[in-house]
Amino acid sequence: MNQLDTAAVFAAVFVTLYVAHSVGDHWVQSSCQAATKGLPGWTGRLACGRHVLGLTITKGLVLVPAVLVLHLPVTALGLILGLGIDAATHYWADRRTTLKGLADRCGKAEFYSLGTPAHSGHPVTAKGEYAPTLGTGAYALDQSWHILWLFVAALLIAAV
Repeated sequence: MNQLDTAAVFAAVFVTLYVAHSVGDHWVQSSCQAATKGLPGWTGRLACGRHVLGLTITKGLVLVPAVLVLHLPVTALGLILGLGIDAATHYWADRRTTLKGLADRCGKAEFYSLGTPAHSGHPVTAKGEYAPTLGTGAYALDQSWHILWLFVAALLIAAV
């Protein structure tokens, strides 16, 4: 496969993984998994593991038609490595304390807390109570972390 072919496979795989990630992270993940995957101990570990398993299956199911319809020359090893690194890094970040720790070490603690009650400028209702929102710094850092590793996964899948 020449460089242009590899680049085209990378682009197709990345777009496919990005779509599958969005579906898996928001539609497939259960409310229970979302609420408990960051808890300490086995309760959190198992919830996070179930989420990542469902997410990885979703990515595989979305990749299959893309590979078949587009005749993408991917290998089993590339798929295992790409989806494996994506799953491992997704699990790591979704345990929450790990990503928060990285944000703290990188000087992003204030941004991480943006949109939460921990931030001085958090959103409030007309009564002055905390108004929950998906627009948090933690969510933005979480998703950008996942997209970085989707990029790495697509590189592995296209190149191996």
